[in-house]
Amino acid sequence: MLRETPALHRYAVTLTCDQAEAEDLVQDCLERALRKWSLRRSSVPLRPWLFRMMRNLHVSRWRRLRRHSNHIDLDDLENQLQAPASQQDSAELKHLLNRMLALPEDQREALFLVGVEGFTYAEAAAILNVAEGTIMSRISRARARLREDPRASERPHLRSVT
Repeated sequence: MLRETPALHRYAVTLTCDQAEAEDLVQDCLERALRKWSLRRSSVPLRPWLFRMMRNLHVSRWRRLRRHSNHIDLDDLENQLQAPASQQDSAELKHLLNRMLALPEDQREALFLVGVEGFTYAEAAAILNVAEGTIMSRISRARARLREDPRASERPHLRSVT
C-alpha cells in the first residue's frame, strides 16, 4: 500500500489543487484503507480501490465544506493565488500544469487518471463511477482544451510596413 503513496499524492493534488489539503487527503485515505482492509474484496485491484476511496473522501469533504462554509478568508485566498518560484520547473511545464489545473474538475480527473497514472478507461470509469464512454469524452474535451493556445490572442498582430 505504501508503494501507491506517491501516485495517491499526485491524484490528491489534482483533486484539491492545494499541497496541504492533498497531504491531509492522502493521510485520511491511507488511514481509512487500513481500517477497511478487512472489507476489501480480493478481486478488486488495490490501486483502483485506493483511488476510488480517495475520490469519495474528497467529494465528502467538499460537500461538508460547502454545507458549513459561507465565507472566504481573503488571506487564505491570497496565499493560494501566489505560487512560489522554482528554478527546477521549466516555464512550459508550469504553464501546462496551470492549464491542466484550470480544466473543469471532471475533465481534469479523467485526464489525470488515464494520462498520468495509466489507468485504463474502464478502471478510470470505475473509480469515478461513470460510464467508460463518459471517460473517453471527458479526456477528448480536456485534450482539445489543452491544445488550444490561450496566448495566441495575447500576441500582437503586426503588419508589415515597407
